[in-house]
Amino acid sequence: MRRCVASLLVTDQPETSGTSATFRAAEQRSAAVEERLAAHPEQFRMLTGDRPTGALHLGHYFGSLANRVRLQDSGADCWVIVADYQVITDRETGGDIRGSVRELLTDYLAAGIDERSTVFTHSAVPALNQLLLPFLSLVSVAELQRNPTVKEEAASAGISSISGLMLTYPVHQAADILFCKGNVVPVGKDQLPHIEQTRVVARRFNERYGVTFPEPDALLSPGGSVLGLDGTKMSKSRSNAVELRMSADETAKVLKKARTDSDRHITFDPATRPEVSNLVQLAAWCEGSDPVTVAEEIGDGGGGALKTRVTDAVNTYFAPLRARRTEIAADPSYVDEVMRRGNDRANQVADATLAEVRDRMGMSYSR
Repeated sequence: MRRCVASLLVTDQPETSGTSATFRAAEQRSAAVEERLAAHPEQFRMLTGDRPTGALHLGHYFGSLANRVRLQDSGADCWVIVADYQVITDRETGGDIRGSVRELLTDYLAAGIDERSTVFTHSAVPALNQLLLPFLSLVSVAELQRNPTVKEEAASAGISSISGLMLTYPVHQAADILFCKGNVVPVGKDQLPHIEQTRVVARRFNERYGVTFPEPDALLSPGGSVLGLDGTKMSKSRSNAVELRMSADETAKVLKKARTDSDRHITFDPATRPEVSNLVQLAAWCEGSDPVTVAEEIGDGGGGALKTRVTDAVNTYFAPLRARRTEIAADPSYVDEVMRRGNDRANQVADATLAEVRDRMGMSYSR
């Protein structure tokens, strides 16, 4: 696997996205990746994905999915994981995991992920998951307990006792990224701690056993975080999302419930008017416009005019995606074939990486 951007992180501890210095460093690395991508996309292998715990929504699309499609179209080698094992990190039962995996893959394909990308599932790639064992030897319990994203996900799921699988979630994600030697991961700001943990795992393995893995960089999405209908982060678990698969009428119905404020004059001011500004930004993204301009055009129209503008923009922008989704859902054999090809390729690469790791660790007994 070809590598590019060198590590700029000097500390040996995973940092949190809450510190401005860490975020600025991540922004600098992300900007450097963007420059290299424009000139040499073939030097990049992207790894990203989702847990199949529900339908994808606007937060997924503008936060990461659109970036994945952009990278695929640019010529980067794109890998997308359907993290079915991670469904059970914060719940006692996984529900209809098979059906959820199919729905997730259908969303991917409708959004533009295609045969140029490798789409695969956790459970179908044993060698990937076996990497978790040597990787866990490289981190301490204290480091895992400090990861803010794990705490936030546990709080969001409403669980008081963190399972061993959830505690080791960041290391499992490191295995996801490193098994294919991914060197770039498109994420939002809230996922930066996981990327930093992956960089630490890669660095420590390289130092202990010899250079084997790249230290991946986060490619920060221009979309950022998208607020849900209740003013908190849009999330499947909070039931506050606008799903990609919703019809135009369903979209209009849920957006009517979106929180605004009492000031009738619409402005774009994320610091003091986050809910209003979030809706303005959604309209701007869908229209390919500037949020300040959108706010000025709505002016004294109030929350009603704002919601109408957003609804029209969302329905217009996502109409082609929704039409493609209907066609794809009607051809389950195509969805199955995409998954089969992706799993086959992922197994080939994972087997090779695990063999290399065993050799580096002195655990290769075939000769």
